[in-house]
Amino acid sequence: MAFAHKGHDTIVFDNYFRRDAARALHANALLPNPDLKERAKIWNAVSDAPIRVEIGDCMDFKRLSKLVEELEPDCIIHYAEQPSAPYSMLGYEEASRTLHNNLGSTFNLIWAVKEHVPDCHIVKLGTMGEYGTPNIDIEEGWLDVKHNGRTHKFLYPRTPGSLYHTTKVMDTDLLWFYARIYGIRVTDLMQGPVYGLSTPETDMDARLLPNFHYDDVFGTVLNRFMVQAVAGIPLTVYGSGGQRKGFLNLLDTLQCVELAMNNPPEAGELRILNQFTEVFSVNELAELVYRVGNEMGLGVEIKAIENPRKESEDHYFNVKHSGLLELGLKPHLMSDEVLAEMIRRVAQYKDKIDPGQIMPRMSWRNA
Repeated sequence: MAFAHKGHDTIVFDNYFRRDAARALHANALLPNPDLKERAKIWNAVSDAPIRVEIGDCMDFKRLSKLVEELEPDCIIHYAEQPSAPYSMLGYEEASRTLHNNLGSTFNLIWAVKEHVPDCHIVKLGTMGEYGTPNIDIEEGWLDVKHNGRTHKFLYPRTPGSLYHTTKVMDTDLLWFYARIYGIRVTDLMQGPVYGLSTPETDMDARLLPNFHYDDVFGTVLNRFMVQAVAGIPLTVYGSGGQRKGFLNLLDTLQCVELAMNNPPEAGELRILNQFTEVFSVNELAELVYRVGNEMGLGVEIKAIENPRKESEDHYFNVKHSGLLELGLKPHLMSDEVLAEMIRRVAQYKDKIDPGQIMPRMSWRNA
């Protein structure tokens, strides 16, 4: 919607993977979300920037290839991947779907571009989780290595903590191979968790609200905390709560993707941009929701629980992220009022909160 609103010819190709997976796990979004075709009808009725919708699977190479050949796009923004670390660790079926979907959709997209629009810019949604938690500074995708008197530039070593994150690492390797061998141009956006419930486009109609999951599989930590605050459930901090991540506002996600799209790399280049604006630990987020929530009279409490994940809970975290700022990113930072406004929006749907979706239903250690 944001791209169409700014004058770009926009086509969406989607197969409802996440919606179907969430429904199967009884992990429904809190806010009402019409299906994609209905959503496009609503958007087309309230805006003068129509969006075309095609329902299909990127694993269907013939269908995807035909669409790319027809459209001859300048840029393809690749979000067609299973997006949840917990989902990928639930069991064999979920792990297999994650592996095959994420690698297969990326591979098919590469070949559709290579065969029909070799100058097309692929903007792929990566994740900061690819890096893991190394005990050294995290560079912006690349690392200059000096060894035995010689130097070479390598992809930054990555130590993913889930199968989902591992597939994203493998995607990056695939894209880098085809960039250097066949000259495709790629931007890989290493994105942190996103928060936010409003954009200028969603504000045009209440039925256009963003997807908001708070469950243990597709939800994010901040979404979960806000829902718990509203529902009177203690905020569940996993383990010691020292896990640190880079976060960004939904408005900045849109900025970042558009900046990348409008400033394509050279042919044969894999450009990696670390996409976040602020760093919080789980404890810091819990304390923020605790303070703001209690100022709103919600009676928020915090409770540490056993960590279902296998991860470093207290770790060094210093990440370079200058690339998007140099392209012109103007961050929207977290504030008490930003958080309070999100909590107020969540509270409007308090009667739809299902407490059974919140607590972790599986453990990495038993996957």
